[in-house]
Amino acid sequence: MQAPRLRRVAVLVLEGAKPLDVGIPAQVFTTRASMPYEVRVCGAAPGLVTGGDGLSYHVADGLDALEWADIVFIPGHRFPDRDDPPPAVVDALIAAHGRGARLAAISTGAFALAATGLLDGRRATTHWHYTRALAARHPLVRVDENVLFVDEGTVLTSAGAASGIDLCLHILRGDLGVGASNHTARRLVAAPYRSGGQAQYVPRSVPEPLGERFAATREWALRRLDAPLTLTDLARHAAVSPRTFSRRFVEDTGYTPVQWVMRARIDAARELLERSQRSVEQIAADVGLGTGANLRTHFQRILGTTPSEYRRTFTRGE
Repeated sequence: MQAPRLRRVAVLVLEGAKPLDVGIPAQVFTTRASMPYEVRVCGAAPGLVTGGDGLSYHVADGLDALEWADIVFIPGHRFPDRDDPPPAVVDALIAAHGRGARLAAISTGAFALAATGLLDGRRATTHWHYTRALAARHPLVRVDENVLFVDEGTVLTSAGAASGIDLCLHILRGDLGVGASNHTARRLVAAPYRSGGQAQYVPRSVPEPLGERFAATREWALRRLDAPLTLTDLARHAAVSPRTFSRRFVEDTGYTPVQWVMRARIDAARELLERSQRSVEQIAADVGLGTGANLRTHFQRILGTTPSEYRRTFTRGE
């Protein structure tokens, strides 16, 4: 198997940058032997950048890093609805996108990305507190306030800081596969995967212990994907009625329980296809889908490809 090609990641620190938003992509894609990424943190110019929340950043690179990068992350910053970034920053982002770089905004970084015009006519999100401001300032952007992140191919946006982790893991899944994404999630002690369609926050009236109980049920289900898992089984484990479980599960994950179980099984199959030489029939049995034909049907429906083609993608390198 060939080694994956090195991808170059630039984290663009603007005035007022939020420290957690800056740290997330820098941490997820950190330069290390096991990760085929090189990370540079940059600003409008090399030197000191005044950040938000009492922190400042000394960056070694200026906007030339955007000419170098394959992926550019734009962390959130304070008062995003007051002023657009400097024209040189906007121009550099547009030029990077024109050269084929992906632009990914975390939280209120969506405002800087929207200032380029690249989100016009596209879906995007930002922190729930600023969704109306983003829609008012950039009316051509189709703002979705009810999701964790939006992937529009070469431009991506995410909600609050924690959903920046979800966006980064989503990018990793596309670049390197489920196995690498799950490994990184374990390193970060983060949830392995939350769908972009999941709501940004759960209504306050939901009791916290119930949320914890549902999380435990999801963990329980992931450990027994090879066995039958019905709505009744899941609700019984969570000690609630199937109706309550189903309603709350959609609020928590963006999927019905049946959809979530199927996607968990497909994800488990993806990791086995990436990391083992087991046959499609064996993998189908391992993940609770019974037959290779059943696995192929659901794989095609959810991912738009076949298990064999997916395996070839992750074994031939790039």
